[in-house]
Amino acid sequence: MEVCNAIESRRAIKVYDAEHRMTDAEIEKLMSQAMLSPTAWNIQNWRFVLVRDPEQRKKIRAAAWDQAQVTDASLLVVLTADLKAWGKDPIRYWRNAPQPVQDYILPAMAQFYTGREQMQRDEGMRSCGMAAMTLMLAAQDMGYQSCPMDGFDFDEVARIINLPSDHAIVMFVVIGKGISDPLPRPGSLSQEDVVVIDQFS
Repeated sequence: MEVCNAIESRRAIKVYDAEHRMTDAEIEKLMSQAMLSPTAWNIQNWRFVLVRDPEQRKKIRAAAWDQAQVTDASLLVVLTADLKAWGKDPIRYWRNAPQPVQDYILPAMAQFYTGREQMQRDEGMRSCGMAAMTLMLAAQDMGYQSCPMDGFDFDEVARIINLPSDHAIVMFVVIGKGISDPLPRPGSLSQEDVVVIDQFS
């Protein structure tokens, strides 16, 4: 599928074939694609929780206002951000770079993030947002449907998945075999509404 076709055909699907199972190879391919998503300073700060245990899915569904796609989609991905990834053995993000690049980038990265808690959180949101879009477009290319979600109790889901204290939940993406057509697009703004040239007036 062409990228433009995937973008144009992707819609948030809520109803899935609960009997369908994705293969391990398909899931591995999806995650490999997601891990090509860009991150600032190459810190790769996304952490993907693949919730596969049926009982765990039921608990999360209860924390997500009983939305059926949480249990019925083939795959539930909880996208979380490691807010301190920038400081965790950072040489691994640049191990293949020339030594002069490492000598410059590692101190610069530490200086950029140290003491900037909001920046660390913002960075996680940006990284996971891009990874979520990559996941959804890759799924579309593979013939699957998806749905991004933030309609859940973040604190309860954090408890269920035993989220580390230096991580933040960003969103869910469910992926599977959709069995309902999307509703017509409810209303799209024009480019005149959303594209600003040079500066706001």
